[in-house]
Amino acid sequence: MILNLFSSRPDHPLADAKELKRVIVELPLDNAFKAVDEIAGWLESLGNADGFRADLLFDVARQLDDAAQPHLKTLARNYLNSPRLSRSEEKRLWTTIFTYWELLAELYERCLAKIGSKDKEGDALKPVLPLLSARTVAALGQQVKWVEFRYGPVPAELWKRLGQAYLRAESGKVAHKPVQLYPSASGASTAEGEYLHVLAFHASSMDSLMPLEIEIADRLLAHFLPGFKFTAEAHSSSVYWVDATLSQPPMRMAKLPAVVTPTLRFFSSGSVPKLLDELIRSVERGEVPNDLNLGGQYQPRTLLPVLRHLAVYWAAQPPLREHPRHNVKTRLAVLHGFDDSFTIFAGEVARVGKERTADSWVVENVSLGGFGAAISNVGGDWLKVGALISLQPEGGENWVLGVVRRLSKENENQASVGIQTLARQAVSVELHPRSSVYAAAGGVPGIRLPEDKAPGEVRLVLPTATFDVRESLEYISGDKRYLLTPIEQVEAGTDFEIARYRELVEG
Repeated sequence: MILNLFSSRPDHPLADAKELKRVIVELPLDNAFKAVDEIAGWLESLGNADGFRADLLFDVARQLDDAAQPHLKTLARNYLNSPRLSRSEEKRLWTTIFTYWELLAELYERCLAKIGSKDKEGDALKPVLPLLSARTVAALGQQVKWVEFRYGPVPAELWKRLGQAYLRAESGKVAHKPVQLYPSASGASTAEGEYLHVLAFHASSMDSLMPLEIEIADRLLAHFLPGFKFTAEAHSSSVYWVDATLSQPPMRMAKLPAVVTPTLRFFSSGSVPKLLDELIRSVERGEVPNDLNLGGQYQPRTLLPVLRHLAVYWAAQPPLREHPRHNVKTRLAVLHGFDDSFTIFAGEVARVGKERTADSWVVENVSLGGFGAAISNVGGDWLKVGALISLQPEGGENWVLGVVRRLSKENENQASVGIQTLARQAVSVELHPRSSVYAAAGGVPGIRLPEDKAPGEVRLVLPTATFDVRESLEYISGDKRYLLTPIEQVEAGTDFEIARYRELVEG
């Protein structure tokens, strides 16, 4: 009894198992934001607490982490599936989730640092080292993922911390030991698997996908991860390398490491390209395998662009640039959205106020397929992968229609974008359903893209939810009437869709 009076139990409420249980039980079940915010507050207080044994600290953090998972999933769904989030709402959600993973990773790293120490705390943690190291890597990996959701640069220090957590597991000979990462998780994970997941995620060029597509790609990566090849030696099939001690992301083998070190690791997609190709063919037939856990049900038209993107970046030879780029320095006037683009290509660009609302971007390179541009003052929340834009080079009169295909933000105000050119001679037309009488039906705005390579076919840019495979359209240009028979929708953007039609001139 006398010894208990002088116990070294930390002066923190959660050091008491009953209080910890009460806190978890009383988390609000119907308010995910409040639940995660409350848990983050406890994590922050643990980070400032002294006197915790490392094994007790990990146990408390682990239980809080387990309790947070369903609420984090709810917030992530809200973030990814609510298209009309305001900029402030989006930032609030993002900050809450990112801060949670930040605080959690710091606690796990604090515990992990005790492994190998001279005191007995490290010995007490050895039985949980496989789970501790895997969760540490996973928490750091979630930070990489959420940075990618906003197209920001991944802090260099994150790569070093990821490598340190992985190497700690390897030195403890548990990097390959399977664990159940979370009670609700299906299947087993390892510290090495979590590390490879983050490396392959970053190597998959997420800056050219929309946030929901990034989430789908991440789920697909988890599904295919066992087929990836990760080794300590370079092989002829190796595509990427990383030095786990350096503050830098994985690099392509085209740029070899300057120094050979024991901490170099090499990876490639291994057997995955063949399996991915089979999945693509299945989804093209409208069949989505039951064992494919994507966190939700998605239509083939949503999955296929992501699958085809990954097929390119997971190939044995990742893509080179399709067209050579030429460095230039010139300014572009930029208007965005379907409505402005329709107006421009209808010849009404001089309508009042539009010149004053055009953004100004600096083109840094140009190729046959598009532009690379720098933005020094990102205005509003419209700038996203998939945004429709109209561009006019400084001093020119011609407008070009394009789509933002790649986005990378340096901070809240500065970004670089990759723009694919859709057409240099687009024409706005007024469309009518073929079955309707003109007087009884309002016109549908459309932008005709003349540079289609298929004879007798044309692409149309339409407002969202306009395309109907059962409905033919027509329009008049000059003294001719044009009949458009639908073929397929080929793309859906933020406020537009692009569809293919067969075009017949009726005289």
